Amino acid sequence: MTKQPKYRQVADILRREIDNGTHQPGTRLPSENDLQRRFDASRNTIRNGLSLLVSEGLITSSQGLGYEVKSHEVFELNASRFENLTFPQNGDAYSTDVTNAGRQPRQTFRVEMLPASDDVATRLKIPTGTKTVLRFCHRYVDDVPWSTQATYYPSWLVDASPRLAEPGDIEEGTTRYLASHGIEQIGYFDEIAARMPTPDEARLLEIGAGVPVMLWTRTGYSEDRPIRCTITTFRGDLNRMNYEIGELSARSESA
Repeated sequence: MTKQPKYRQVADILRREIDNGTHQPGTRLPSENDLQRRFDASRNTIRNGLSLLVSEGLITSSQGLGYEVKSHEVFELNASRFENLTFPQNGDAYSTDVTNAGRQPRQTFRVEMLPASDDVATRLKIPTGTKTVLRFCHRYVDDVPWSTQATYYPSWLVDASPRLAEPGDIEEGTTRYLASHGIEQIGYFDEIAARMPTPDEARLLEIGAGVPVMLWTRTGYSEDRPIRCTITTFRGDLNRMNYEIGELSARSESA
């Protein structure tokens, strides 16, 4: 096996130490001089190793202040309960989950009419180019960018539920709003993928070039047809998603 370059060895050791808590979030790493002595390496080797950790979003660098371990308070989303109409809510599903976790939600909105792309049209079972209502949310947890969410609704829904096309928040959430107008989501199909962010995503989510995004596409269905397609783009470093499927009483029992 080919031996890794020295700068990668340095990065691997420091990454493990960050993961195991040797270097706590918000604390500074040892100076470049200290790291040179510790690893018996050149300044360029140390800087290359540190730059790798910066690109991964694990540390930040400040001119004259060295390198600091970033705070990564991961938010855990239960995707199987998200938007469940029987689950007690305080506002929409996002606000409820964030508030229940003892954290602070904030979101901004944009609403516009757009022609359906091939991907959206396929999921909504409408011709490509058909008008859709796009409701776009930029969401934060504790004022840190958490996700962007683009939800596309077929235009026929607007006649029965006009608030879909109005700017601003629908406080109870669109799933509950539609259900109150006789359009109940009875099922959904989820797709989960990961990739590197586009420049716009990196800007909106304030993530470094080395941090991936997680894409969660949920297509919601009424009894007879699709009623929406939601594409949520999460920061890969600050989010964890879980599902509950089947009987899980044993999970909460003591060993």
